Formats: sequence, C-alpha cells, structure tokens
Amino acid sequence: RAKQWYQRRVRGDGDSGKVLWQGDDDLSSSEREHEARVPKKILKCKSVSREINFSSELEMKRFRLEQRVFFKGECLEEWFFEFGYVIPGSTNTWQNVIEAAASEQMIPSSVLNGNIVIENAFFDGNDEISRSRVRLFYV
Repeated sequence: RAKQWYQRRVRGDGDSGKVLWQGDDDLSSSEREHEARVPKKILKCKSVSREINFSSELEMKRFRLEQRVFFKGECLEEWFFEFGYVIPGSTNTWQNVIEAAASEQMIPSSVLNGNIVIENAFFDGNDEISRSRVRLFYV
C-alpha cells in the first residue's frame, strides 16, 4: 500500500512551469471531505500540469488512479490514469497535462466555488488503496 500522499502541485499553461497551487496535506483519509483553495486564474489557463508526489512502502504492480469531478453532486468528468509498477520503499512523481475546454464552455469561478468536488481513488490493480474527496474553493 502507498503509505502517504504528501505533495501536489498545479502549474498553469502546461509548460510555463509557474506553480499556481501547491498542497502538502495528507489527503489519503477517506473519513472526511478535504478542502483546497486554488487561485481562480487557473480557470483561464489553456492547459494545466498536475504533479503528485507519493511514497510507497510496498511494491505495487498496477498502480492507477480513477478521478471523478462532481459539480453539485453530478459527475461532470471521469479520468483514468495508469502509473504502472511502483518499487517498494520508493518516492515517485506522477505528472500529467490537461487541456482546458474552449473559453465559452468554461463555467465561471463564482458558480464553481465550493460546488466542485474531486474524488480520487487509487488502486493497485483492482485493490483499492485509498479514496479521498476534495472540495475546491476558488480564491
């Protein structure tokens, strides 16, 4: 099992490299809904790069993430990511770039604020490791 999830970063416009938000809270607890405050200017970016750093005490053969984005309880998006093999006792970085929808399709931050919940479920094959929910507030 992955022991801790300890750092997440979001960079604006994919390859600009500027960190727009960073968190190091342990979000592996599924017992409560977590909160994140992210800058609303992130919604203006053409793409964003997400980076997750994590540690694992044990070997994982098929580490993967299922992510769902909910707006007022309705699932808007589903994303499925495969990381693959994780070496026991290792610390790893997982990065991906997400392209934004066209500007006319974007929902304003005032409407999204507090109404978006991101659910992350981490698996090794079909075995669930952890599940967490994070409510977003745009500041």
